[in-house]
Amino acid sequence: MGRLEEFRAYRERMNARLHETGTVNTRRFFNLDTAAYRDGALDARTKELLGLVASLVLRCDDCIAYHVIRAMEEGADEAQLVETLDIGLVVGGSIVIPHVRRARELMDELVGQGD
Repeated sequence: MGRLEEFRAYRERMNARLHETGTVNTRRFFNLDTAAYRDGALDARTKELLGLVASLVLRCDDCIAYHVIRAMEEGADEAQLVETLDIGLVVGGSIVIPHVRRARELMDELVGQGD
């Protein structure tokens, strides 16, 4: 199982567990998170790219993976993702480099699936 499949399976399993055991506040937060990334004044793709920058700066690998996947699902192309990684690198500094590497690795895996 590749990194992408592992990430998706773990995320799905644990989100289900959180929904099963969480409070109303847990469910409200998940709903708010989902709603924030829907099309509005900014389209969903742009919001996912913004989420990717924030995730890089915060150095959250799970969040980075999620936003790379979602940005591509929303139609972001490789050039847009690479520029987004650059923004995260500029804002976050050199400490972000390992996370940019992992994001690039995941992008390569996703692009390879389209072959």
